[in-house]
Amino acid sequence: MKLNRRISGQIERPADKRRYVRRLFAGVADRYDLTNDVMSLGLHRRWKRRLLRLADLRPGHRVLDLAAGTGDLARGVLELASRETFEIQVFAADLTPEMMRIGRAKADATVDGWIGADAQRLPFPNGAFDRVLVGYGLRNFPDLDASLAESFRCLRPGGRLISLDFGHPDWAALRRVYFGYLNASTRVVGWVLHRDPESYVYIPESLRRFPGQREIVRRMEATGFEGCGYEDLMMGTMSVNYGDRR
Repeated sequence: MKLNRRISGQIERPADKRRYVRRLFAGVADRYDLTNDVMSLGLHRRWKRRLLRLADLRPGHRVLDLAAGTGDLARGVLELASRETFEIQVFAADLTPEMMRIGRAKADATVDGWIGADAQRLPFPNGAFDRVLVGYGLRNFPDLDASLAESFRCLRPGGRLISLDFGHPDWAALRRVYFGYLNASTRVVGWVLHRDPESYVYIPESLRRFPGQREIVRRMEATGFEGCGYEDLMMGTMSVNYGDRR
């Protein structure tokens, strides 16, 4: 399709993809959270809770919500710490100021900082965090390997990276149905919420280029992470990847 080809041409090279992603998310920021609820039927909240359980958060941890968007995971960490009655530090970092502006309005003062940051060049010292959490971000990074290396650098020994993203199901028939659904639904949602079908057609286009959960394990291991693995959700259409800096 012409629209898919046009988007594909704009995310071919890392520098072009960085510009495209920043412009795209700036344009959809005001309805981004609503879109997530509509497209996942609210299930993304359950999947993010699963990510937080796999994070194994402990008292005193310093946590980075990377590619934070409006800060869903940062708020989830704070809610979990509040329920468990322990102290934790949480920072949210994103490339798009418009997304963070909305996140700041939603989060209370206990988020320790909102930082404009490129995942390929994080403005943090070595070993700054115990956990790096990424919700639907790896797929958007222009240079995935460089971004994984930066996350590894910013983790303390014993730290963990956990990422939730769209996945590649094993079953070929399911993959065809899945991509067909994404191609159709993203056009409809983009038009209804933004009067622009291009707004979310980027999702299936970026997913076609994304290596998927099994290859992410290999990439993380090549970066230096250990104990790497993944947990499939919704028959592999979503997945949580994880790995430790030992």
